[in-house]
Amino acid sequence: MEKISNIMPLLSRVFFLILLVNTLLFSGFNSMTKAVVKKGELNLFFSKPFNKKNVKHFILSRPHREIYDFKNTRLAHKKVPLGLGQHVRMAQYKKNIVRVVITATKGYKPTAYQPLFSTKEYHISLPKGKSGTKYTTHSSAKKKKKPSRPYNPHKHELIVIDAGHGGHDTGAIGGGKREKDLVLQVAKRLERELKKHGHPVYMTRKNDRFLKLPQRTKIADKKKAVVFISIHANSVPRSKRHKVHGIETFFLQNTRDAKSQRIAVRENKAVLKGTTKLSRNVIIDSVLTGPKIVESNKLAIDVQRHMMHRLRTKYSGVKDSGVRHAPFWVLVGASRPSILVEVGYISHPRERKRLFTPAYQELLAKGIADGVDSYLNNRKKEIDIQ
Repeated sequence: MEKISNIMPLLSRVFFLILLVNTLLFSGFNSMTKAVVKKGELNLFFSKPFNKKNVKHFILSRPHREIYDFKNTRLAHKKVPLGLGQHVRMAQYKKNIVRVVITATKGYKPTAYQPLFSTKEYHISLPKGKSGTKYTTHSSAKKKKKPSRPYNPHKHELIVIDAGHGGHDTGAIGGGKREKDLVLQVAKRLERELKKHGHPVYMTRKNDRFLKLPQRTKIADKKKAVVFISIHANSVPRSKRHKVHGIETFFLQNTRDAKSQRIAVRENKAVLKGTTKLSRNVIIDSVLTGPKIVESNKLAIDVQRHMMHRLRTKYSGVKDSGVRHAPFWVLVGASRPSILVEVGYISHPRERKRLFTPAYQELLAKGIADGVDSYLNNRKKEIDIQ
């Protein structure tokens, strides 16, 4: 009896270990192995039987998004989310949660279910017909004759365009050409291009007039714009006019870089009359921190990259002067992502000729618009997958 009583605790421990191992095996992570869009549904496949209780569903608006969080789930590999179309996205939201985001032009009531006798699958119906989003599926791809206009999730997001200088402020002058005329031409083309992309647009000026600093800097906030873009052209002294050229995009930040400081001083000159150095620094320093600067930097990177891509498809020798930061006064007032684009050097003979060519201006506008959409799409992904 004494031996049996000694064995009992040992058996209890063994039984507990077996129970623990089984619990860990059956309650561990499930793997999402495949995701396909077929017959108007998103079909998800898992490595082992899937528990519907592990799904959390909720809705986000403007634009309408159906969000599905799959708990205790991991993506089996990087190719799982590929090929789902622009309206369906998924990502490893957390180490134990896969998030699926379905975007629609307006609300719809999705049907989510587990097929009978298919414990390793989960299906979600997608919007179709007049709900605004059309999906290319395996069964209907060949039947399409006319491509549908792509859904723009940013159609309600206002862009403010600021054509620099104007009126008595001509800006830089090169070869008899004036910066204020050039940037207004580019701004108008950009306005048309952004509207083609579905964006509402507001222009700080549509004609040859000068705006005071408060007008330029507060418009974006008053209009609740998502992005503020100020268009300018660069210039250097006569001795350097044949050497210096290129396109660059700036965001607001103090800098020790001599070139950036020189450009900022020239662009700020017309609007900073009557202010002291101390008052300027106090205001600029107050906005040099926070998310606005980070987002402005991201916007500048996307716009610069897409401008260069567009221009280099038709023109050779276009110099990429990159993304830079400088204390541009026109960017101080707007408390949202703001950039200043120097579309080129009006002082450089060849670049000046190109800048006043409609075809070149059109590519500049397309590049900026592409960059804005790229930034907004990336920002939306960050928000959805957070």
